[in-house]
Amino acid sequence: MPNSHTGSVAGNRAAGRVAAAYLQPLLELANECGLDLRTLATMAGMAEDALSTLQESIAAADYIRLLDAGAELSKDPHFGLHVGERVKLGTYNVYGMILMSCKDFEQAFQQTMRYEGLAHDLGRSALVVDDVATEYQWHSHYPQASRHLVESVFAGIRVFGNWFAGTILPDAPVHFRHASPEDLGEHQRLFGAEVYFDATINCARFPTSLLSWPVPNADVSMYPVLQRHAEQLLKQKQQAQQDGGIVAQVRAAISNNMAQDQARLPLIAQELLLSQRTLQRKLSEAGISFQQILDQTRKDTAIDYLQKTGFSLADIAFLLGYQEQSAFNHAFKEWTGASPGAYREKHFSRK
Repeated sequence: MPNSHTGSVAGNRAAGRVAAAYLQPLLELANECGLDLRTLATMAGMAEDALSTLQESIAAADYIRLLDAGAELSKDPHFGLHVGERVKLGTYNVYGMILMSCKDFEQAFQQTMRYEGLAHDLGRSALVVDDVATEYQWHSHYPQASRHLVESVFAGIRVFGNWFAGTILPDAPVHFRHASPEDLGEHQRLFGAEVYFDATINCARFPTSLLSWPVPNADVSMYPVLQRHAEQLLKQKQQAQQDGGIVAQVRAAISNNMAQDQARLPLIAQELLLSQRTLQRKLSEAGISFQQILDQTRKDTAIDYLQKTGFSLADIAFLLGYQEQSAFNHAFKEWTGASPGAYREKHFSRK
């Protein structure tokens, strides 16, 4: 009996988001094609300047419309494939860094299924494994979207997989649910001769032995730090989906941006598609200030990380967005009356 593993599904698909990093390959291709970003945004039903003053994330529905608008403006029938070809490590955001700390392909697939949602809410991965063959599946949250969406996903996986493995991976049969386009030249260039359409599921099949392939130059020492950080981000995202209140949304946005030192009022307001004044008003109505949420989020996250002995104080300072560990030490002492090291020793050393 095969083993089936499926990644967690985002809560509200209508409110799905795509991280700005995941959007970059599409914008890179648009620039290469000489497309005007204002025209592209307008055709996708977005504000004219939406792509020149990019948010931390955009609506998943906008991303899908951008794929279609890009295909139309560039007159490229394989626009989705060509977007996927431009995928890089940074495209996958936080979980891309986790992949580079995995010891082998099996662990990398497991992390993809767990953390894919940190990059986008477009769909979810699953893996069906038996002794001989493994099937990678991608379940779109937008089954009515054009073929550019799923083709961009699979092309991205293929190109990134070659880079990830440090070699050209063997060709593997790929199956798409949508109908076959007239010209299969680009599909076969990317995936090999075995590309099938009108399938019951979007998937690729490969020998199970591939799962044991090591990841060249993997920095496995960073895995615990990155994995725990990703867990914190995932927890905050899920909390915001369950509680759509403004405080939860701000807290989740802060958590997602702390490590990049982007947890500032103007940038958080921009990510939530609000003016600074509107965000401040909404928080005032909720009886809290932005700085209070920032401090509380940092405090709660710091205490959570202090329980994890794999985190050094320097790691925690970095993940909270402090440029210097001394600044973190000072802030933590203001919050709790103790230094981070003393707090860890007192509260967690005997657990």
